[in-house]
Amino acid sequence: MSLQIDLQQKGSVLLVRLVGELDHHTAEQLRNQVEDNLAKQQIKHIVLNLEQLTFMDSSGLGVILGRYKQVRAVGGEMVVCAISPAVKRLFEMSGLFKIIRLEESEQYALLTLGVA
Repeated sequence: MSLQIDLQQKGSVLLVRLVGELDHHTAEQLRNQVEDNLAKQQIKHIVLNLEQLTFMDSSGLGVILGRYKQVRAVGGEMVVCAISPAVKRLFEMSGLFKIIRLEESEQYALLTLGVA
């Protein structure tokens, strides 16, 4: 399976919706698209909607952690929302929830960043 990436800018927030599998085959594609948007737009925060993400491996975690560091460097925040159970478990085991906030819905995550 592949990865579908939907990027939308809402104010200073980049909304990233992922559908499919985020693994070593697709991680580079995600990294490139998000970095392009961060470089070209006035983006401070990232919201990751992972509701339709069915699989993620350590390559995916690495891409997410790298983008987290980029937004933190400009005083921003990364929020994960609507996460599938399998991917949520991977986040819990990796400790990412210690640095990345989890919200139940995309709308609420955007609201907390002031762009709903």
